[in-house]
Amino acid sequence: MVKYELPRLPYGYDELEPYFDKRTMEIHHQKHHQAYVDGLNNTLAKIGGEFHPQYITSVLSDLSVIPESVRNDIVFFGGGFENHKLFWETMTPKNDGGPCGKLSDSIDVYFENFENFKKEFSSKALSIEGSGWCWLVFNQTFNKIELITTLNQNSPWSIRKIPLLGLDMWEHSYYLKYQNKKSDYVESWWNVVNWDYVGNRFSELTD
Repeated sequence: MVKYELPRLPYGYDELEPYFDKRTMEIHHQKHHQAYVDGLNNTLAKIGGEFHPQYITSVLSDLSVIPESVRNDIVFFGGGFENHKLFWETMTPKNDGGPCGKLSDSIDVYFENFENFKKEFSSKALSIEGSGWCWLVFNQTFNKIELITTLNQNSPWSIRKIPLLGLDMWEHSYYLKYQNKKSDYVESWWNVVNWDYVGNRFSELTD
């Protein structure tokens, strides 16, 4: 049976200071992300390995292969696991300001310029009521990038869109430091986006 493990962060818990505080990072990673890992493994154990030989993104992309009795749990725990994995990977203490190359060109095509893209992304993130995520995704059907939001831990993979960059808008992501000031949290996050990683992810899809 596939068994998922909590991924290690590519930086220390304190390395995203002052934008993301150490304590929030510890709780978010060790407690919340671990809970999704455990929930996913427990759910998969209920149905046996024959239902999930592929990685979780493939399962989320075709939920019809999962028994209906555990489908909601796969969406929640599987989405929570993979959403957070990408969240950590797309942040860095060495933010270089913005995208370059093919991703930058695509942002200019669909959003006019990077600053306008940031405004649209931030506005969409702040429009989320309750818990959810804001995403930059690649729509393979139309061969274009676009912005979407998902509720709870729903994954873009489940609507056949490939996530490139995601912002966690659950309260546990920001409340210790920012309390109810979600806009401050979103503004701070731009300072730690790993544009090299996001750009490479996009290039691999479009080469």
